[in-house]
Amino acid sequence: MKLLKFTCCLLFFVAMSSITHSSMAQTNGSELPYRIIPDYPDSYTPETVAARMIDGLGFRYYWATEGLRQEDLEFRPTEEARSSFETLVHIYGLSRTIRLAVEQKINDGSNADTPEDYEGLRKATLENLWAASELLKSGKVKLEDCNMVFKRGERTSEYPFWNTINGPIADAIWHCGQVVSFRRSSGNPFNSKVSVLAGTVRE
Repeated sequence: MKLLKFTCCLLFFVAMSSITHSSMAQTNGSELPYRIIPDYPDSYTPETVAARMIDGLGFRYYWATEGLRQEDLEFRPTEEARSSFETLVHIYGLSRTIRLAVEQKINDGSNADTPEDYEGLRKATLENLWAASELLKSGKVKLEDCNMVFKRGERTSEYPFWNTINGPIADAIWHCGQVVSFRRSSGNPFNSKVSVLAGTVRE
């Protein structure tokens, strides 16, 4: 019996170490998550499918925003349109909304923590998406509990995770496409070695 318990504990430790190593490989030091897409989960559940959607967004965002120059960030197709940098600010807000929904926290609309620089925005956005995906894959939450809850003064509104999918997740993917289009227009096209289907980059 003691040997069985020891073996189970050892297997659990190895599994947790593997997960931690995978996460560290994506987030350790200066390396940002989503340079490559994470391995897909072993099984299909509502939560793992939602996590994979977020991973797909994270991968696209990583490469849509990789290596942007000042002239790319300032580019806007018309005077009325958002610049690429302003679009990144908006995507950050969407990533924050996604993370708060998965963490089952109230979104008070605060923008005090919004980074003011390109590198900070990019890092915070990718980390928000990574954290949301990891929590969904952890088995600790259920989608039916991951409502978007907005509080503005005395008014509170609440939406099920369905709206997170067709709202901030879909919207962020939409805006990633805009950034790709804008950077092409400003002379710095999307890396042709990136495969969004495979989630990898050709060396």
